[in-house]
Amino acid sequence: MDPRETDVFLHEIFDPSLPRLGPGDEDSTLRALEILFPAGLPAKSGRGTSKLRILDIGCGNGSQTLVLAKNLEGEILAVDNHQPYLDELNSRARAAGVSGKIRARRMDMRDLRTEKGPFDLIWSEGALYVMGFREGLKVCHGLLAPGGSLAVSELCWLRPDPPEECRRFLEAEYPAVTWPEDTLRFMESLGFEIVGHFPLPDTSWSETYYRPLGARLPSLRERYAGDADKLGVVESIQFEIDVHRRNPGAYGYEFFLARK
Repeated sequence: MDPRETDVFLHEIFDPSLPRLGPGDEDSTLRALEILFPAGLPAKSGRGTSKLRILDIGCGNGSQTLVLAKNLEGEILAVDNHQPYLDELNSRARAAGVSGKIRARRMDMRDLRTEKGPFDLIWSEGALYVMGFREGLKVCHGLLAPGGSLAVSELCWLRPDPPEECRRFLEAEYPAVTWPEDTLRFMESLGFEIVGHFPLPDTSWSETYYRPLGARLPSLRERYAGDADKLGVVESIQFEIDVHRRNPGAYGYEFFLARK
């Protein structure tokens, strides 16, 4: 398949109806909010009486966006480059009664440099890597208001001795994987003050992400039994699920919380 066909097929696999499009869970989103705002979730920004201006980068179908909307008084600009995900987000927001807080916008996150800021809070769960995680951190720093808060999650090694199978897998699939301490030092070099960080629990991979995703794979194998290219993509996802299942706690997403 050419890259465009692959993208179309991946969007078929990662259907908007899935509970989540990446590792994460509501409790972790709430924990991140509580670390950023230990005195209580703010209803107003530091700029007079205006509401918080929030940017959710790579929002997908909006699992974390809805948590933010339910717990913060503000206006959320939720951006993603796939319209069906935004349509699903809008549908879920209406059902949850928070659609008035969310403005879903289709755009490439690489174009955020031209977005008019500043924002009081920037959020990105497992998505900033699309523009390059470190480059994304630079963009976020430029878009934040002084004193503004940042919450991002990124794939990291979580053990000092990751198994060889994990090393081989991530060297091929995501060679940018690093250690939490390296990311913390880089964030500080940009001018961020670190507020906290923590790894997502293994269940945010195995239960909320991989279980529903894995349940889609048998029907896809049957539907595309005669298409070797598509079957190869399906089996690569199955292999990813199996590697993580065989090596719990070796790698995962780390949540990083900071202020400008």
